[in-house]
Amino acid sequence: MAITLGVVPITLWMVVGSIAGGTGVVLGLAALRQARAAVRECRRMSRRVAGGAGDPRAIRDVAVFRYDALEESAGRLSFSVALLNGLGDGIVLTSINGRSETRTYARPLRGGRSHQPLSPEEEHAVRAARLGLGPDVEPRPRRS
Repeated sequence: MAITLGVVPITLWMVVGSIAGGTGVVLGLAALRQARAAVRECRRMSRRVAGGAGDPRAIRDVAVFRYDALEESAGRLSFSVALLNGLGDGIVLTSINGRSETRTYARPLRGGRSHQPLSPEEEHAVRAARLGLGPDVEPRPRRS
């Protein structure tokens, strides 16, 4: 009888240990998958930065987003231009053209972000430049 009572707790601990070990393996595999994805993303970004000719501080990524800022204007005369280096530093220039006046704004960028709030058009230009979509970016369809 004493032998039987000793076997039950040992068997119970073996089952609990197997479940805990299996859970650890599953969690470890999930963490490994996330780490590999992060490494791939870092390599892609490194190749993009290293792929630029010469100085990573030189202007490399440019995007121009043209749009109609005001109801009264047509012809997409307003624009936002993002000028970025390989580190994502640079400026975004915005010119809002109306019938009787034009206003121009410049906002500094650090790592693709600004301390000042960016308009949706400015964000679109910066995103397009960071993605390397080229200098002339097509407008997005307007939301109703």
